[in-house]
Amino acid sequence: IFMHTATPTRIKMFWQPGCSSCLRTKEFLSKNKIDYESINVHQNPDGMKQLKALGARSVPVVAVGSAFTLCQSFEDVIRFLGLNIELNEPLAPDQLVEKLDLVLTAAARFTLQFPASKFRLFFRDRKRSAADTAYHVFRVAEMGLLAAQQIELQFEGFNDLPPDDWSAEDIANWGLSVRDRLRDWWPTADQSMQSSVSTYYGNHAMHNVMERTAWHAAHHTRQLVLMLEEYGVT
Repeated sequence: IFMHTATPTRIKMFWQPGCSSCLRTKEFLSKNKIDYESINVHQNPDGMKQLKALGARSVPVVAVGSAFTLCQSFEDVIRFLGLNIELNEPLAPDQLVEKLDLVLTAAARFTLQFPASKFRLFFRDRKRSAADTAYHVFRVAEMGLLAAQQIELQFEGFNDLPPDDWSAEDIANWGLSVRDRLRDWWPTADQSMQSSVSTYYGNHAMHNVMERTAWHAAHHTRQLVLMLEEYGVT
């Protein structure tokens, strides 16, 4: 319970299925025993109405009364809720780059394993296909690279979809080109990643943005594996 006034106010957490940051935020709140009302805006029209009334454009969002914070950075959530919590240290920059490289290589390999008949089908209750998910993995990484070049990280970029005529091979090849751009960028980059970059959730150190980029891409790559398994592909 968060105290804005003398009357306790219920914490609300707005989310939707398939959202990697939503899952991460719910796990964070539950792990730290933060009591909250869970609102799935995908299945709750009133919840979506409440979210829009706050002025938020995306999920996940944690709100108390009419105040809210985006949950792309747990530092923001901790500060907003006034929590006495210390986060684990993120991996070192070179480790994050190494892991993102691994994730992109794997995602390209998995993309090529999808049967053509399944590649453009929406998966379960989310309006996102394997093609959309694979493209999203690589777009997340590309946006992280652009942020490192002081190009503002904007939420709308995460909604980009692959061209309709792109095959699995087209998406995988584009994804590997993003990975190669990562490899070319890192040797000449600021190895400390302490430079501040502009994002839709505020100004943050590039280290913070890269940590989120690597985690975000990895989560959706795991979703590709889940899809393949459901389609009977080893």
